[in-house]
Amino acid sequence: MANLKLIRKRIGSVKSTQKITRAMKMVAGARLNKAQQRILAIRPYAVKTADVLREVTAHGVHVEAGAEPEHPLLVRREEKATLLLVITSDRGLCGAFNTNILRVAERLWREREAAGQRVQIAVIGRKGRDYFRRRNAPLLHVFSGVWEQLDLEQARTVARTVLKPFVAAEVDSIFLVYNEFKSAMSQQVVAEPLFPLPVDEEDNPPMSLSTGEAFERDFIFEPSREALMERLVPMYVEISVLRALLESMASELGARMTAMDSATKNAAEMIGKLTLQYNRARQAAITTELMEVIGGAEALKS
Repeated sequence: MANLKLIRKRIGSVKSTQKITRAMKMVAGARLNKAQQRILAIRPYAVKTADVLREVTAHGVHVEAGAEPEHPLLVRREEKATLLLVITSDRGLCGAFNTNILRVAERLWREREAAGQRVQIAVIGRKGRDYFRRRNAPLLHVFSGVWEQLDLEQARTVARTVLKPFVAAEVDSIFLVYNEFKSAMSQQVVAEPLFPLPVDEEDNPPMSLSTGEAFERDFIFEPSREALMERLVPMYVEISVLRALLESMASELGARMTAMDSATKNAAEMIGKLTLQYNRARQAAITTELMEVIGGAEALKS
């Protein structure tokens, strides 16, 4: 009977866990719909903003070689120091979401240090903070409370913090490391440069429809080139950081929903196995009792 009680207790425990995982799956799924709408709305805007800034800077925004660029964030220096902005979650129970991104971030950190660069790391999320502190990583800043109220103002605060060492020439490049949302079941780790602006080597000049020859783009700036850059560059930074945060949030919810769905199914399978084990043990106990009764009756007859 002690064995039956133990099995009943395990079944009850697994059923309680199943209720929790099912509820977490439903909550993550409900939040994922809203997060997916936000990322699908901002993604084209963020991509186009980066394309416009890249196109403008590639065609005449920089002044002559050796002179100062028209915006302090457009300066290009030899990469001797790098800042990694690693975006993780505050909570677990989301499968390999944090493990994958932390593995990529650590590999990037080790590779750049091996190449002779000085690496600093800024972290969003408690999981990343704990991971890098255990490894004595060179943490520049740890952001807290980002996921409690994620909006443009929060992204602006993060952007200003990570841009300070770049403007002060303490770092020469900034990389965003985050999970890009593909679907509820698929997230892709991305490590993309924020500054300096990536150069598209395959960006071919436009072709004339009449002659078929390449020609240079001629931009007309209104009100002025300086005013455009003063507005466009901060917009690019803030929108890029906000997009990375929204991508990471949607990816976390998708990973959690998938992980909780798998946990719920595994709990159902375990309940079935334990129930079968319980029935077999109960049948064996009943059979033993019957044999004892029959044996006792036969003993009395004799």
